[in-house]
Amino acid sequence: MIYTSENVLRVAKRFNNKKRNYLLVNPLQGKHLPIKPSLALEMMNELGKMVAKNYSEARLVIGFAETATAIGAIVAKNISDDCFYIQTTRENFQGEFVEFLEEHSHAPEQKLYAENLSKLINQTSEIIFVDDELSTGKTLLNVVRQLKNKFPALNNKKICAASIINRLSEENIAKLASENISCVYLVKLNQNFDVENIFVEPAQIIEPINKIIPSYKINIASDPIRGVKIGNYFSQCEICGDFLLNLKLSGEILILGTEEFMLPAIIAGRKLEINNFNVLTHSTTRSPIGISKNRNYPIQEGFKLRSFYDSTRTTYIYNLKRYDTAIIMTNSENFSIGLSDLIAALNFHGVNTIFLVEVKNV
Repeated sequence: MIYTSENVLRVAKRFNNKKRNYLLVNPLQGKHLPIKPSLALEMMNELGKMVAKNYSEARLVIGFAETATAIGAIVAKNISDDCFYIQTTRENFQGEFVEFLEEHSHAPEQKLYAENLSKLINQTSEIIFVDDELSTGKTLLNVVRQLKNKFPALNNKKICAASIINRLSEENIAKLASENISCVYLVKLNQNFDVENIFVEPAQIIEPINKIIPSYKINIASDPIRGVKIGNYFSQCEICGDFLLNLKLSGEILILGTEEFMLPAIIAGRKLEINNFNVLTHSTTRSPIGISKNRNYPIQEGFKLRSFYDSTRTTYIYNLKRYDTAIIMTNSENFSIGLSDLIAALNFHGVNTIFLVEVKNV
């Protein structure tokens, strides 16, 4: 399939963000908007094939949180099952890491696990960085320059910046090229976006519901924040899908991931699709997006939730509707408060059958 701005781009207005007042929403990405898992994977695989064709020797792929965690994994899988995949994170964790800023973001601080990076960099001639959108390349340059200072071997490697959308100016492309970074992308855009005159409202706050729902635990051995062999990680995500087949499911099914934890929900959803279930998937997000009932506006409804990972932090879920069943998949350790908010948002739309699947790293 040939991808264009018409099928990968919707423009929304960030709510009270003076750094950048618009947000590019990809309806195929399985993040902010519900989509069939197979359609999300088809788009991600298309980018992965392009990267694999040009960088077949790459054995290290780094995906940027929050929105590119699944895309990065799919790109790595297209290159080789032996490819090592790491996703950046905004969560706190123990160990050595490199910290950097995504300056236009609502949550600018990001971390990259660094304890094995020297070895991984030395073992590959090519390294791939993956984001959903490249606008100025500033975040990527921040990361690459820090990594080159810490790991000088990176100076001798080919670096690819892979993205669904590329909005880099010629000047910014030249800046990346000066650091030996080339670009691979599905869609090239040059325009800026004016959302100043769009009137938006904040997401709704809803009274939490402390409802006991069926809960299941799945143990896996891979943690992409600390790095995984991508073939092993995919096998374990497939196990999550196999587990869902044992549940009593019918009708239209929603599988929700939580924040950076996107890929297992998408892969599990595809497993259900293969077995003839009607499935949509997306995930909660830290992105505060304005709500508008304008017919052409992508975010028609939203709920403000407390995070599954930190009850003092705000997250959101957008464009819910009634489903026969909802399955929440999370790797959070302490989520009861966030769960009560999400259950309330689903219940608002008459979703009464809700399952919780806890995916634990062991």
